[in-house]
Amino acid sequence: MSELFLVEPEAPGPAWAPWSGVRPIAELRAGAWRIRERWERSLGAAAAGIVGAHVADFVDVDAPPVVPRVRAGSFVAASWFAPAAGRITLAPGVTRLTHDGETVACIAATDGTPHLAGEGACQEIAGVRLRGAYDLLRALELLLGPDCDEVTGRADLPAGTILIGEAGRIVSRGALVEPGVVFDVRAGAVVLDAGAEIRSGTRLEGPCWIGAGARVVGGFVRSSVIGPRAVVRGEVSTSVFIGYANKAHEGFVGHSVIGHWANLGAGTTTSNLKNTYGPIRLVADGEPVETGRTFLGSLIGDHAKTAIGTMLPTGTIVGAGANVFGAAAVPKYVRPFAWGCDGERVTEEGFLRIAGRVLPRRDIELTPERAASLAATYRRLA
Repeated sequence: MSELFLVEPEAPGPAWAPWSGVRPIAELRAGAWRIRERWERSLGAAAAGIVGAHVADFVDVDAPPVVPRVRAGSFVAASWFAPAAGRITLAPGVTRLTHDGETVACIAATDGTPHLAGEGACQEIAGVRLRGAYDLLRALELLLGPDCDEVTGRADLPAGTILIGEAGRIVSRGALVEPGVVFDVRAGAVVLDAGAEIRSGTRLEGPCWIGAGARVVGGFVRSSVIGPRAVVRGEVSTSVFIGYANKAHEGFVGHSVIGHWANLGAGTTTSNLKNTYGPIRLVADGEPVETGRTFLGSLIGDHAKTAIGTMLPTGTIVGAGANVFGAAAVPKYVRPFAWGCDGERVTEEGFLRIAGRVLPRRDIELTPERAASLAATYRRLA
């Protein structure tokens, strides 16, 4: 296959808060895998770059570079589409992939900024069309089970482990499991990636994916993805920890998406259901976003922090770099880099100083390139 590139929306808008302008949509997690990884696995090709002006200069642990253009003949795929599990075999002569008639990938006809269009032969594929960040939860509900079932292998569990369901539905790639962990795999498989640690006092209810180097240090985790190097404790249901986040204490997180380097203080709790049981509307910087979802907790951006005992209302958006504290009632929208909830703002220098303290806690250096990326994010959202 020719080079693969992921194409971002030209203007992601409020529906993609709190990651619009912060992190490529391609680097968000839909099911067990990031969207970029889903395309790589489906097409059998590593991505050479991401095209998206809203995240120019973005640098992260293992993300491909953000580029302004592609060469003719490159294969370009939509960041806002998550292919289903399994390899896509292109039929002879196919130049476009479609979903429900919409082009989601194609071969670039010319050099320059790619456009997902064309009139060539097409092939329909399965997956999830994402309308906004809240649809990462729909992708979780539809894709996580098949993602976990796709993995084969076995798990050598210690004596004292409690298993409910078939032993073959637990796969460990070199994780550490302490005695006393409960695995309930009746509703789905559980996958433990390399270096993951599951401590005694934890109950994992499948489908669940615990990423490389992640630690679950107690509590009840069900139907969720805990991304690489994240630390989780307490009750977590139908949620996505994209990676490198910290929730080391008790508190309920349900139907939520937690960004990189976020830290949830002890007792932080999300509401994921309105008292009326009605559909949940998000508000992103004054713009309403209709989700159509009955269950939706919080969307918490990269580098956001919450104080101990924070209670987040149903459908809360916490912007990147925000520090949530001091409010009797947290608003449903906390703007990026907020310092508390009373209008103050973290300075760029202060934000970078905090990041420089946090990243090494997961053995990641704040290199000049990463610092420049974070500074660019701060200035975009200022």
